[in-house]
Amino acid sequence: MPQLARRMSRAKPSVIMQVAEKAKRLKAEGRDIISFSIGVPNFLPGEHVYAAAREALAKDSGQYGSNRGTDALLDAFIEHMAKIGMTGYGRVNCSTGIGAKHILYNLGEALLDEGDTLMFPVPYWTTYLDIAEILDAKAVELPCPAAQNYKLTPAQLDAALAEHKPKVFLFNNPSNPTGMVYTRDEIAALAEVLVKYPETWIITDDIYNRMLFDGLEYANFVMFRPELRERTVFVDSLSKTYGMPGWRVGFMAGPESVAKAVTTLNSNHITNVPEIATAAAIAALSGPQDVPTEKCAEFQAKRDQVMAAMNAIPGVVCPRPQGAFYVFPDISCAFGKSHNGTKIENDVDLCNALLEAKGVACVPGSAFGEPRALRISYTCPTPQLAPGLARFQEFFAELA
Repeated sequence: MPQLARRMSRAKPSVIMQVAEKAKRLKAEGRDIISFSIGVPNFLPGEHVYAAAREALAKDSGQYGSNRGTDALLDAFIEHMAKIGMTGYGRVNCSTGIGAKHILYNLGEALLDEGDTLMFPVPYWTTYLDIAEILDAKAVELPCPAAQNYKLTPAQLDAALAEHKPKVFLFNNPSNPTGMVYTRDEIAALAEVLVKYPETWIITDDIYNRMLFDGLEYANFVMFRPELRERTVFVDSLSKTYGMPGWRVGFMAGPESVAKAVTTLNSNHITNVPEIATAAAIAALSGPQDVPTEKCAEFQAKRDQVMAAMNAIPGVVCPRPQGAFYVFPDISCAFGKSHNGTKIENDVDLCNALLEAKGVACVPGSAFGEPRALRISYTCPTPQLAPGLARFQEFFAELA
């Protein structure tokens, strides 16, 4: 019979979704499961978003929309960017997609030929490696362990750029899976390195840019070295900030040529962001911001609760995140030990044992390129957080 394309041998299902599906299946079977697995914000947008969607539905044109995104949506995104200091962009610099993941895949298609190099820090969001493998690009991973707070250093970046000369450098701030946030000074120092390598495209996947804690402010390379604007692409999304992951609306802003390329790809696969989702997106970006503001404060309080639990476990090392809604503890102290007769050799063993013994679902760190850790997403309903953390602590206390 005919065979699938060779690229499908390189395509893998999402590990995060596999863990989430297993937790859902166990819950359906009657198990008491608390999921710290999937990065869903677990809140809904304000009523004004639904009102805009209902109004758009009532006036539905039934027609195709713009491959780039409607003018009103692009203008709302441009205004949204300006509020975090990303100014100087016009409609020709922007495009939209079915979520940030779709934007990132389009950027991979637009910027990478087979055999080109895509470079990114580790830990990384799982999709980065997946995109590289599907496109048959070479992935260069830059290890940033807990000992350096999961952050890339300027010297490390300089050496890697000089050695590998990547076509694309992909950077994530705030980070999924670690929740770490680069300070303005740290971004400025990395920008000084990047200007030395003019043949490298830069993608900043910064979809958590509004979820910052402890008074930190978002920063981007172009704010410190404006000449980087001609080869830097900023990626954003409604999903996390506005509690709208299922609405699937993502954005990019960058050089006009890149925005045009993404728009051309849209014309060949999605045509346009749907009209109802567009109306909801405009309302989310332009309307009252009380819901995301309140949720950011709530997540900061949850971060503090999770960190207190992590710090109370002997041997666990967990750099303190200042954004997003994840913690990424190094749990390698458990390797070589057993839990009720189950040997823990690695992060996957630990996560499986934790789920079976305590009903707590976490994602193994190896899914993010760091097998000494695991990811906790603390977006579960607030009443579940303390019991879930208590079970996590009990598990470690029972290791022998």
